[in-house]
Amino acid sequence: MAREQTGAAGQRKANGAAKTQPSKGKTLAQVESGGKDELLKYYRDMLLIRRFEERAGQLYGMGLIGGFCHLYIGQEAIAVGVQAAQKPGDQVITGYREHGHMLACGMDPKEVMAELTGRASGSSKGKGGSMHMFSTEAAFYGGHGIVGAQVSLGTGLALANRYRDDGKVAFTYFGDGAANQGQVYESFNMAELWSLPVVYVIENNQYAMGTSIDRSSAETHLYKRGASFRIPGEEVDGMDVMAVKAAAEKAAEHARSGKGPYILEMKTYRYRGHSMSDPAKYRTRDEVDEIRKTRDPIDHVEEMLEKNGWADEATLKAIDAEVKRIVADAAEFARTSPEPDPSELYTDVYTASPVGASA
Repeated sequence: MAREQTGAAGQRKANGAAKTQPSKGKTLAQVESGGKDELLKYYRDMLLIRRFEERAGQLYGMGLIGGFCHLYIGQEAIAVGVQAAQKPGDQVITGYREHGHMLACGMDPKEVMAELTGRASGSSKGKGGSMHMFSTEAAFYGGHGIVGAQVSLGTGLALANRYRDDGKVAFTYFGDGAANQGQVYESFNMAELWSLPVVYVIENNQYAMGTSIDRSSAETHLYKRGASFRIPGEEVDGMDVMAVKAAAEKAAEHARSGKGPYILEMKTYRYRGHSMSDPAKYRTRDEVDEIRKTRDPIDHVEEMLEKNGWADEATLKAIDAEVKRIVADAAEFARTSPEPDPSELYTDVYTASPVGASA
């Protein structure tokens, strides 16, 4: 389900269930054009993120993960759907709720989990932790701890793509909380002025850190935020992986063809608090349960698979069992891997100058 920038303002109602209604008829048509294997892959990819994050929450509770830990449970359809629309070489950059994006990019769950536990075998050698991971091999340019900082960096990636004329698109994620940051609008202006190939993906999970968007934003329809810069935008059902994929394909084509940036507002909902230390008392348990029961992105795909006769209960249980084994292996790897040598404190801090370069 997508609504373009010309839509009406709508009601400002702080109810997550009212803000994430699906469009199942269109979705089924999209699924039938994609086929069984495609939908099963999205199901497995989303389930991997869900089970990974559940285990990460357990390890945090056991004291094996330190610092902050922001889980992606409930938002899995966005990372998986957008990744499905990308081409090899396209970049991804996001904030600190990034575990799901890394897995969607194809990074090894063992390396991601090892980074969470601060081990030398982690994706950032145990020095980044939950909020600061990176992989140039996967074209993943980081989770970033400063709210909104990745927006200007993602715009810089797009500037490099434009300069090199390499056909790549920078997918730059940020949340509803970051949408009010000043550097976001400076980036919008630059991106449109220079027709940069960037897709801004706003993951609107309704509450930012803990304040409803209705209490923090004068304009709650975030896909309109680029209007003054002439950037087109759409509102998308971020709980529907096929709707996400379709919108991301459209946005990527717009950016890749030289027409400049595009904004996608993904209406989604996180089931857990902002971080593991957040009890989320700013919303009711009934509200969360209602979303889980009626709008869960994984359950929605299960229904589509069964409706099309593409998977039965046994097939889905087998996929879940496989995913759980992968996650269990990742957790054991993270638990038993060695911690970084103290000398790692001094590596990757500065880039060595080429031999013979002038000071």
